[in-house]
Amino acid sequence: MNDFLAPWKFRFRGKAGRILSVVDCFRKEPNKGLAVVQVARSSGLAIHDAATVLEGTPELFIKLPGRGDGITRYRLASSVAARSDEAIAELVRGHARRESWILYALMLIVVLALVVLALIVMPTLF
Repeated sequence: MNDFLAPWKFRFRGKAGRILSVVDCFRKEPNKGLAVVQVARSSGLAIHDAATVLEGTPELFIKLPGRGDGITRYRLASSVAARSDEAIAELVRGHARRESWILYALMLIVVLALVVLALIVMPTLF
């Protein structure tokens, strides 16, 4: 995955509901590795959205080694599977909250840079 925009993509912010619906699919089938199609059907998400959630959050979902049939299967990470539903929801909300703070900090940096630029340029105009 050579995506140069990866640090700027928010994996949890705005996607907490999708992530929690995918987690619920794995909680309903605790001892099975599920394919993307199974997760999409069970969660009601589009296949692309389910694949994006599973690929984009490796701290929650683990890709299982292939069986030779070409189908990629996923499971919940053991650290996530051992938690209660409320603890998982709080973990996802915490990640989303952290990404929101990062976004706000980046926006503040841009605004402050524009203010400094305006303060530098203003005396030369008058």
